[in-house]
Amino acid sequence: MHLPVLLSLLLSFTFHTFAIPVDRGDKDGDMGLVRKYLDDFYSSDPAVIGQFKIGGSDPMTEKLKAMQRFFKLKVTGKPDTETLEVMTKPRCGVPDLGQYALTPGNPKWEHSSITYRIVNYTPDMHRAEVDKAIQKAFEVWSNVSPLTFKKLDTGTADIMISFERRDHGDNSPFDGPDGTLAHAFQPGPYIGGDAHFDEDELWTSQGGRGRNLFLVAAHELGHSLGLSHSTDSGALMYPTYSYTEPSAFKLPQDDINGIQAIYGKPDVAVQPTGPTTPQACDPKTTFDAVTTFRGEIMIFKGRHFWRKLPQLPDVELYFISSFWPRLPTTGIDAAYENFEKDLLVIFKGNKYWALSGDEILSGYPRSIDHLGFPITVKKIDAAFSDRESGKTYFFVGGKYWRYDEVRQSMEKGYPKRVALDFKGVGPKIDAALHNDGYVYFFQGTKMVQFDLNSKRVVSKSQKSNSLLNC
Repeated sequence: MHLPVLLSLLLSFTFHTFAIPVDRGDKDGDMGLVRKYLDDFYSSDPAVIGQFKIGGSDPMTEKLKAMQRFFKLKVTGKPDTETLEVMTKPRCGVPDLGQYALTPGNPKWEHSSITYRIVNYTPDMHRAEVDKAIQKAFEVWSNVSPLTFKKLDTGTADIMISFERRDHGDNSPFDGPDGTLAHAFQPGPYIGGDAHFDEDELWTSQGGRGRNLFLVAAHELGHSLGLSHSTDSGALMYPTYSYTEPSAFKLPQDDINGIQAIYGKPDVAVQPTGPTTPQACDPKTTFDAVTTFRGEIMIFKGRHFWRKLPQLPDVELYFISSFWPRLPTTGIDAAYENFEKDLLVIFKGNKYWALSGDEILSGYPRSIDHLGFPITVKKIDAAFSDRESGKTYFFVGGKYWRYDEVRQSMEKGYPKRVALDFKGVGPKIDAALHNDGYVYFFQGTKMVQFDLNSKRVVSKSQKSNSLLNC
């Protein structure tokens, strides 16, 4: 086995504790973080750095600029707050520089029928659960390509899968709980294609505590098939671990494009498609729900939400499941901040959840009829709460209801027509936000600014994504 050569092919998944830096006073510590991060994930090879080079500055500055370009940050060459925040996020251990979606050199399996073998099993899960998780992980890729996968029970397979601890003979030891979750090798002979999972992790088929084997395996097997990391933050092959309910998982379009660039499209009449990551400044961007919460603004779209924090200059995009694994992972209908109880309230279909930070309160979800809606109301289109009056407004089609948060009851005389009390707003409301003394209604790509006191439209000329600094 040519391990010294093959070590350069190793791809791994690393997990670190997530934290948003609010105040950084330890500049020496910051620079230590920056140097280690850049040494670990950004090559010093001038030929590699050259493709990202902007000016004639020193190598460390050039690597910092390369990192900022990879993560689509403002390219300053300085370790600003936004850059330091990214450096503390969960991420994979493989360097980021390289071709966009494919492993350098474009290695691939020359045959489309690929074999795999699970050499040993983790005691954390039943063998049948492990088999199912690995099978589903392979199906992620076979569903969108001409590849097929066959499980072997004995002998040597193309892809050998095993659970290992610490030093396990491939010159890339694991580091105990957390840290590196797993690693895999690009296609090729000997150890090529093999995937190793750190036995010191707690492996599970569920969410919450532990690491979901299916999700990690799907990512690692992408490496085993020749994919490198993607710069698309919503892609499976992005350098971070993020939980998504396995039953709701759909391979993003970016990953579909990547695997098909190597192996081609499957021989089916209707080609598979996947979700795309929302782009803040795309002129077609629309929102599912918008709300304030504890001084920040949250904007929900599909599987993601943007956070707009007052202490940071730019908005950040996250998976909903990264914060609330037990919430619906896509398509939030409405949201508002309950100022009376310091809660975030989320609506999906005829159910709603009350959240205290990243915790869902016991007893939720509840049916929306608990709030006083008639059974004919199946979903909420938009909602906002007025801190001063303690009233929450709910919009359903061309009607709206008003709820008293202090008395915890729906007010009498509702529903009323939106057209009568919100003249000029229009009947179709996607999302609503009460902020800075005004109500903002989001209707497709347009945003209507409304004065609740004078009951008049202030502006109808703004784009919805102006809220995202576009």
